[in-house]
Amino acid sequence: MAATLTEAAVDKSTTASATDPAYAARISHVSKSFGRPGAQQLVLDDITIDVAPGEFVTLLGASGCGKSTLLNLVAGLDKPSAGEIEVPGGRPALMFQEHALFPWLTAGKNIELALKMRGLAKSERRDEAERLLEIVRLKGAYGKRVHELSGGMRQRVALARAIAQDSQLLLMDEPFAALDAITRDVLHDELTRIWRETNLSVLFVTHNVREAVRLAERVVLLSSRPGRIAREWEVGIPQPRRIEDSAVADLSIEITEQLRGEIRRHGQH
Repeated sequence: MAATLTEAAVDKSTTASATDPAYAARISHVSKSFGRPGAQQLVLDDITIDVAPGEFVTLLGASGCGKSTLLNLVAGLDKPSAGEIEVPGGRPALMFQEHALFPWLTAGKNIELALKMRGLAKSERRDEAERLLEIVRLKGAYGKRVHELSGGMRQRVALARAIAQDSQLLLMDEPFAALDAITRDVLHDELTRIWRETNLSVLFVTHNVREAVRLAERVVLLSSRPGRIAREWEVGIPQPRRIEDSAVADLSIEITEQLRGEIRRHGQH
């Protein structure tokens, strides 16, 4: 299966034409306020980010800096107060911190629900669901109920369901935050493998600096109150990476110092 995915990714890159969009998502001067007129709170201020096709970008910042709000705007779950968001490939797939699986359905049926919404014929859904389970290394789990799956396995099913939406842009809102360190590290490996094999574009929200550096090609740091782009880093460390790699640690230290400065500047504790 991995070989087939890799071939598909190569085919996708070699058949790209000049008419293909230059970005998977374009966030242009986006601001967002909440509250009633005359008593509004500015949460995001003048955010501009382009996510290139096949790029993995992490949004990093302290709690309350507007990371999840920005992700919801890109997902189309809310509208910006100012600015524009363009997603040329259509509605992105969204993966939350909680797996959000339906407990009365099996792992396979949870994935089939996304395939049904995509318009896939009923006769094709089971085979496709089993293929997606194999991609996330859950072969044979089609008939398992949610309560029979570990936390890591549930997130794998949620990832398979997100991929089932057949979007070129995957939005991930701290999907591994509730997992133990070992399970999280394993899923980092799996996500990196799937991203490289499928050529997905990923916009990943986290407050974990090492996770951001471990996964991303580019790290975008948001300040707080309101969220603004404080700084960006290109992560030139070859994949696959380990969270304990010295290069990952060194860049994490640099980003952490910048993050601490932003927290001090905005009076957060």
